[in-house]
Amino acid sequence: MTGALAQDWHLSLLGAWRLQQGNETFQVASREQRLIACVGLLGCRRRSFLAGLLWPRSSETQAAGNLRTSVWCISHTFPRLLHAAADTLELDESVSVDVASLQRHVATLREQPGVHLPDSYLDHLGRAELLPGWYDDWVVFEQERLRQLRLGALELMARQYLAGNEPGKAVIAALSAINIEPLRESAHLLLVQAHLAAGNRAAAVRAYRMFAVRLEAELGVQPSPQLTGLVSAFHPR
Repeated sequence: MTGALAQDWHLSLLGAWRLQQGNETFQVASREQRLIACVGLLGCRRRSFLAGLLWPRSSETQAAGNLRTSVWCISHTFPRLLHAAADTLELDESVSVDVASLQRHVATLREQPGVHLPDSYLDHLGRAELLPGWYDDWVVFEQERLRQLRLGALELMARQYLAGNEPGKAVIAALSAINIEPLRESAHLLLVQAHLAAGNRAAAVRAYRMFAVRLEAELGVQPSPQLTGLVSAFHPR
């Protein structure tokens, strides 16, 4: 790592855990991965909180010892990655985290409705799954929180595309949301609206029928009157 210290670290938590500095990717032990991911997602936290969160089945003394060992390994192997104070831990302010970048983009989308995001961002939001294959309780909570953030952003983009007379892009945004949560009626409503805005009544009816069949099979309920009303004029009962 000599000669690379002037370069900032980049931590990826979407799709797969990855730590990079410049063009180099580093191998990190599982225990240290979890500590780095935890402070990368939660920000500055007290050492006692992190020890209990990461080693919930260990005694307080054992958990604290595990944390000290992990901090030592990270600090000596990856300089300028952690900022370790007496009672708290956090990533160095120079470290970039892809989750934080996604959250900033979504915040911009909400605060500036007219902002233009690259079309590729639709695909990014649809695929940005947090730490797949990790099942720690604290990770599962963060996965669900990010999933809801992505769903809200995709639906917002679909509505903005509809308002901007871009129904094709609205279809893609709605489908991306549906792929994340197949029974989310608000996303299906946007999908049907987008098909109708594009003049594709058959596609709208097909999307409605597929959702109605799945909703009945899995939950035993019918689509809302609002959704049904969109296609009632040309959908045989």
